[in-house]
Amino acid sequence: MKIMIMTDMEGCAGILNHDDWVTPEGRYYEKGKRLLTEEVNAALAGFFEAGAGEVVVIDGHGYGGIDPELLDERALLSRGAPKPAWPWGLDKTFDALAFVGQHAKAGTPYSHITHTGWFNCIDRTINGISIGEYGNMALCAMELGIPTILACGEKALAEEAAALTPGVVTVSVKHGVLPDGLDSLDCDAYSKAKLSAIHLSPLKARKQIKDGAFNALLKLKREPEAFTCPKLTPPYVLEVKLRANGDKPAHVCRQEHPDSIIGLLNML
Repeated sequence: MKIMIMTDMEGCAGILNHDDWVTPEGRYYEKGKRLLTEEVNAALAGFFEAGAGEVVVIDGHGYGGIDPELLDERALLSRGAPKPAWPWGLDKTFDALAFVGQHAKAGTPYSHITHTGWFNCIDRTINGISIGEYGNMALCAMELGIPTILACGEKALAEEAAALTPGVVTVSVKHGVLPDGLDSLDCDAYSKAKLSAIHLSPLKARKQIKDGAFNALLKLKREPEAFTCPKLTPPYVLEVKLRANGDKPAHVCRQEHPDSIIGLLNML
């Protein structure tokens, strides 16, 4: 079976804040990349043990989050968005989509380093359903008929994934300790508002991720009908509420596509 793993950094155990851990200028950036890569390796170990034949890892963190030298040699690594970007190389040759290192969507209470795309987003909806970065890709997979089988990241992301794509196997590696309700903040203030969390040991997190990946692929083989997704009907309408950001005031963007979620996301 062929699997895609979409990755991000902010949802990993041990990633303590944004500026120090996930940006090239950060003093712990290289360590942050190692933390993500080892979580990915744990998922790879579980998938291959369960019988995966090919796994493609997408480096989905904007600045880059995977250390290629540390990545399990059995994986293929994809870095750099295709044109058009969505769905990041996912096509009908894949049997499943998985996530590692993912964070919850903007506005989520008790989440960590909370954002959607960037800290200027208040909320993003498609046909009225609030989605974050997880939802963007999961709905692309839905359109292609590909199940999302694994969601690894913070607890709030696991809950978000379970609500949007019932049946998905989730692994929580940390949890935020602060509420939200911060729509009035500008982009810079919101980026600093949700930096408190309680983390698992990275070693324990990796063990749980390996088990989760193993169980997710076995579940797909035994109960493919267990993985479900929301029922959306065209036309597809995307609305994005944005915070004030520097000289840009708060505003709302709207796009509509007659028949494709993928096409809709590529209009942004």
